[in-house]
Amino acid sequence: MAKIVVLGAGIAGHTAASELRRQLSKKHKVVVVSPNRNYQWVPSNIWVGIGKMKPKDIIFPLEPLYKRKGIEYVQAKAVSFHPEGDDTTQPYVNVEYVFGERKGEQEKVTYDYLINATGPKLAFDMTEGLKPGTNNAYSVCTYDHAQHASEALHALIEKAKTSEKKLKIVIGTGHPKATCQGAAFEYILNVEQELRHYGVRDKIDLKWLSNEPALGDFGMDGMVLSYNGKPMKSSEMVEMIFRDRGIDWVLEAGVNKVEEGLVHYENLKGEYKTEPFDFAMLIPAFSGHGFKAFDVDGNDVTPKLFKGFMVVDADYTSKPYEEWTVQDWPETYQNPSYPNIFAPGIAFAPPHSISKPRKSPNGTEIFPSPPRTGMPSGITAKLVADNIIDSIKAGHISLQHKGSLGNMGAACIASAGYGLMKGSGVSITTFPIVPDYKKYGETGGRNVKKTFGDIGLAGHWVKLALHYAFIYKAKMKPFWWLIPE
Repeated sequence: MAKIVVLGAGIAGHTAASELRRQLSKKHKVVVVSPNRNYQWVPSNIWVGIGKMKPKDIIFPLEPLYKRKGIEYVQAKAVSFHPEGDDTTQPYVNVEYVFGERKGEQEKVTYDYLINATGPKLAFDMTEGLKPGTNNAYSVCTYDHAQHASEALHALIEKAKTSEKKLKIVIGTGHPKATCQGAAFEYILNVEQELRHYGVRDKIDLKWLSNEPALGDFGMDGMVLSYNGKPMKSSEMVEMIFRDRGIDWVLEAGVNKVEEGLVHYENLKGEYKTEPFDFAMLIPAFSGHGFKAFDVDGNDVTPKLFKGFMVVDADYTSKPYEEWTVQDWPETYQNPSYPNIFAPGIAFAPPHSISKPRKSPNGTEIFPSPPRTGMPSGITAKLVADNIIDSIKAGHISLQHKGSLGNMGAACIASAGYGLMKGSGVSITTFPIVPDYKKYGETGGRNVKKTFGDIGLAGHWVKLALHYAFIYKAKMKPFWWLIPE
């Protein structure tokens, strides 16, 4: 009998646990440890953030689902890792209960295989004053954050109806190395649509504030894509979208402080500037959770497991940006020191940035960190689950399933609006996620036959359909596994 422990119940953790339980016999244990009692379909937080969906539309409780499916569930948070165990137990994770009578208690959760799918820490504290719901600044990173953002946005809309002066909205990134520009991009398009819906678009200035070196960089060094059968840079496409909607932008901005109605940032020229606002939604930095790891004798072995995020089968050698390649990226998401530990999704430490590192004259790094959310999280989680299943059946570690972000594609649909007949969608597919400049040197590191963009109502329909499809899949309803990642 094997015991597989999954830390985290987001897209990566839930996907892995679902696949493990579906494919393994009941004699094997699948245990999910998560401080969150609900599963949330994160991509639809955007619609919660404009009031077109309620939190109940994108979440459901984990415990009853796991109980029906034969998955053990522990509502707790990981505290420390002990990959060699101790004198009395096999390898374990020390966890702390976060709910109920045992709240605050710690317990050892042993395992044969461990999947670290804890994702990122939303590091609001890395930017002074960037706390959701304070200083007129908000977040859409969680469903409750998004609901608060919606309430504040609609309060601003009501204010705009009678205001004699133009109000200002700023949306983008809230740290010099923040990632997830795609979520902010989708939110600004939805906000713009919402302002039009309520007839106040002409009364509000809308501005994009980002650490990107160019529009459409998205932490992936931009892309050359096929648009209406012709090649177009993603920067040109996003500029076209912003100009069409009257959205202004500031790039190469490293936000370092937020005060009420005022965001402070440094640009790549080393200039310190401010941007006033009446409402802001700024994506925070993502960081590791600060876990510690100890060997059988109690010695600190944290560097073997973590460098911020978890160390996996990537090339972490320090070298110039020009020497980085797609081969540096992991394929199995296995920790090299402890082969029974894996980290799919956002939990693994990227070997390097995708966008070129840039510093201001003051030494501040201002560029996006690599995105690993959404589709890549699901794909890598299934890959890890399949390898563990094969390993259990073979009686030894088997790594037949591989998938690098350097040979993996992704699709992103930024939908603006909600409903069947109203709204539009900006659809972008990219292959590969990490550009391969040797293989696709003439087209910006990507295959233009598989990298394309489109704008229109059809993309909006697809986004809406995906919402319901992936909620269905996450609830493990009949034949859920037929829905691809």
